[in-house]
Amino acid sequence: MDKFGIVILAAGQGTRLKLELAKPLVPLRGKRLIDYALQASYQFMKKNGQGRIGVVVGHQREKVIAALGEKYIDLPLTYAVQEKQLGTADAVRAYFKDCTFADKCEWTLVMCADTPMISADVLDAFWQKISTGPFKGAAATFQTAKPKGYGRIVRASRGFKIVEEKDATIEERKIQEVNSGLYFIKTDFLITQLAKVGSENKSGEFYLTDVFAQNESVEAVLFEDEKLFLGVNNLVQLSEAGRYLNNAKCEQLMLSGVMMVAPEQIYIEDDVEVGAESILYGPSYFFGSTKIGKGCSVEAYTTIKNSKLADRVEILAGSHLEEAVVGERSTVGPMARLRPGTVLEKKVKIGNFVELKKAHLKDEAKVSHLSYVGDAEIGERSNLGCGFITCNYDGVNKHFTRIGQDCFVGSDTQIIAPVTIGDQCFIAAGSTITHSVESGAFAVARTRQETKPGLAKRFLKKKDS
Repeated sequence: MDKFGIVILAAGQGTRLKLELAKPLVPLRGKRLIDYALQASYQFMKKNGQGRIGVVVGHQREKVIAALGEKYIDLPLTYAVQEKQLGTADAVRAYFKDCTFADKCEWTLVMCADTPMISADVLDAFWQKISTGPFKGAAATFQTAKPKGYGRIVRASRGFKIVEEKDATIEERKIQEVNSGLYFIKTDFLITQLAKVGSENKSGEFYLTDVFAQNESVEAVLFEDEKLFLGVNNLVQLSEAGRYLNNAKCEQLMLSGVMMVAPEQIYIEDDVEVGAESILYGPSYFFGSTKIGKGCSVEAYTTIKNSKLADRVEILAGSHLEEAVVGERSTVGPMARLRPGTVLEKKVKIGNFVELKKAHLKDEAKVSHLSYVGDAEIGERSNLGCGFITCNYDGVNKHFTRIGQDCFVGSDTQIIAPVTIGDQCFIAAGSTITHSVESGAFAVARTRQETKPGLAKRFLKKKDS
């Protein structure tokens, strides 16, 4: 028998979001809403005991199942279908009907797919409060000055009940302790109570909250921090959840030794890693699986996506990196763009207004300003002058450029790929190179200058007086 059966309620349409996208798949900080509940569940089970997860789907269920199947291919998920939106108790009944493991688990954990602030730590704290007691079920609750929309917690001398706002009296609506939608319930007790739940209420729905019904063996566990249970029902709440999560990430990094200037202007997703003694300046943006080493500096107006920076890297203001690798003690920018496939080894210098794409620059290579290097390999210590261009595309295919080590390429040079430049070559400024150059050679490819004395007056135009 598994210890936990976890049911994630993800069948809702989310009409208040005003999006065509299914609510569980709404993006938040590089993930989707439901990812937060799933990841919290897996982490909780890893620490507290074996379990299985069932996801109750409904609206756009094919898309939800396909998206989750693609991401969680190595983690088993079982799906239950709620055909009609008849309430949370009906959704849990669907879970027991469609998930064959559900009734064999000792405990059932019920979560909503739209509460991204509930982490494994929250689940663990909740579990620790009830696991040693005589309880058959528990609801997580919190106090709020704005209880509108929440079910109210009506405590009694033995147990409690949850009254939905539509069914609450005037006095009950004044109660500020409210239901979070997060529950631990003994499975056999839950199944028994579910059979008793009716729809005699103003919504005509089957409320899961009715399973508690002031039974003396259930407990309402009060949490102090209400923002942990923020539910996302509209785009304002989605943004609010994003701010809370981002602030938590920034705080975590600062406590680990990462310096931040204007942290309130830094967006940094959960999977981003930053080494100690690095300094990040806001506004700046860090996405996906980005990894930043120790002692790095990332200046303002920089965007870094799914990239890897080694130790002591300096990214100057206004730069944009995507799926790039930057080696130790390299400098990038200001206003540089590193596109996917770019690899910089140690002590490489990329200057202002330089764009790189599928370019591999070896140790101490330099591209200082106003250049484009695409589909190329640049050898150790080679220096590419201002305005250098690899002409890598013929309109149909991409072609490769290879420049050896210790080369100097003068300003305003174009290389018409495919071309190979050997080691220790000198390419004169203003050249258009169409053929490969052997090691140690000097190459110049430009028209000869002609000067005609006194001829300028034929071309100069005087302004009318």
